[in-house]
Amino acid sequence: MTTNQPGTALLKTLAIEIAVPTGVYYALHSLGSSGFTALAAAGVFPLARTLYQFAKDRTLNGLALVVLVTNVVGMLLTFVSGDARMMIAKDSLGSGITGLVILVSAFTAAPIMTKTMRPFLTRGNADREAAWERLSGTARFDAVLRRCSVIWGIGFVLESAARIAGAFTLPVPTMVWLSTTLFAGAFAVIMVVSGKVAEQAGKMIAADARERVLVAA
Repeated sequence: MTTNQPGTALLKTLAIEIAVPTGVYYALHSLGSSGFTALAAAGVFPLARTLYQFAKDRTLNGLALVVLVTNVVGMLLTFVSGDARMMIAKDSLGSGITGLVILVSAFTAAPIMTKTMRPFLTRGNADREAAWERLSGTARFDAVLRRCSVIWGIGFVLESAARIAGAFTLPVPTMVWLSTTLFAGAFAVIMVVSGKVAEQAGKMIAADARERVLVAA
C-alpha cells in the first residue's frame, strides 16, 4: 500500500499559493481596496505558508530558502515603491529565480527536482524505493533525472519572463488573473513534458524492482 500522496500535496500547494491569493485580491478589490493594497494582502498567504513550514520543520531546503528570501525582499521593495505592478513582477521574478536555481542544480551532484520527483516515481512502494536507492548514482538514471531538472528550470525561467513583461505592459486587474493563468498553464506543460522524460526513470525502477523479486523467488 502506498503512503505518499504527492498529487494531493501538490494540489494543496497550488490552492494556497495561487487560488487563495487570487481570490483575496478580487474580493478586496471588489470592496473598494486599491490594487496595491489588495495585492499586498494576497501576497501574505504564500509568505505565511513558507514561514509556517519553517517554524514547523525547523529547516529550509535551498529552494525554499530562495523563495522565502525573494518574497521578503520583493515585499519590501514593493512597499517602498508603492507600485502594484512591482507586486506582480515580484511574484514572477520569484519563479524565475527558482527556475535558475533548479537549472544550475541540474549540473551539480544533487539536482533539486530529484527529491521532488522521487515520491511520484516510487509511489511509496518499498520495492520501488529500494530500486531507487540501487539506481541512484548510475549514469543513465541520473541523466534522466538531470534532464527533468533542466526542463523545470527552463520552463520556470520562460514563464517568469512572460509574466514580468505583462506586469509592466498590461493593466493590473488583467495581469492578476492572466499571471495566474500563465503560471498554471506553464506548470501544466512542464509537468507533462518532464513527466514523459521521467517515465524512463520509472521504467528503470519498475524493471529493477521486478528483477529483484524474481531473484528472491
